[in-house]
Amino acid sequence: MNDPLKSCLPPDPNPTRPAQALPAGSCDAHCHVFGPANRFPYAADRSYTPPDAPYEHLVALHDFLGFDRGVIVQASCHGTDNTAMLDAIARGEGRYRGVAIVDDGIDEKGLVALNDGGVRGVRFNFVQHLGGRPDMKVFWRVLDRVAEMGWHVVLHLDANDIVELQDTLSKIRIPFVIDHMGRVQAARGVEQEPFRLLVELMRDNPLAWVKVCGAERVSVGKKPFDDAIPFASTLIETAPDRVLWGTDFPHPNISKDMPNDGGLVDLMFRFCPDEDLRKRLLIDNPARLYDFA
Repeated sequence: MNDPLKSCLPPDPNPTRPAQALPAGSCDAHCHVFGPANRFPYAADRSYTPPDAPYEHLVALHDFLGFDRGVIVQASCHGTDNTAMLDAIARGEGRYRGVAIVDDGIDEKGLVALNDGGVRGVRFNFVQHLGGRPDMKVFWRVLDRVAEMGWHVVLHLDANDIVELQDTLSKIRIPFVIDHMGRVQAARGVEQEPFRLLVELMRDNPLAWVKVCGAERVSVGKKPFDDAIPFASTLIETAPDRVLWGTDFPHPNISKDMPNDGGLVDLMFRFCPDEDLRKRLLIDNPARLYDFA
């Protein structure tokens, strides 16, 4: 097939050393492995083609930044073939957990195999430029199945989805995690309706979690992305026991300013300066949700 996206940029190859050391047990709760394509081919119906970012690259970054754990999130470029993610989890020997993408054909045997392989959740994409909303009948059937596994669901939403899917979110009966602060736009301010509803959701629904990462996607797009700080800080203060943070390495589909992963760690320290809250964000919360020993 013709390569649909030659413009999917690689990550910054020279991460800076974070100004402060991460505490022991810290978890990068949102990262990816891509390929290598000659071993783990990309999905034929993908909406983008990333540069390869294999397991070795992820481990090197985590060792450099000081992460002891990570959650590898299946991305749409690999579709429902979770092989690359499962291979990375296995090679990590307990260092990693995973979030899979599955379809309606998954059966109990398949779910058990994923669970045994370190998967603890499934992800659904609603973002328009990545294909838009899933078949909602499939969505509910899959949630019924993974509920029996004790898993959660990760929702990759656009900001407008937070407004339009209020009824859907209220009906979810398992823990659900909203990626990247709901992809709200910093330029529209903290009073914008999607963010106001997200804060209300985090305050009122004990099943709701949110990742306060993706600052480069929330920001107007220029490093060091400090315009995302008020959004992340508000969410942490609203639900300190249901927030997660991750690098989003290797940052697929960034069309603005490619982040530096060390700079993102520094940004996290700026929007979460309290040591106790940072421990919950980086250690306690991911350990609880992802079943780290």
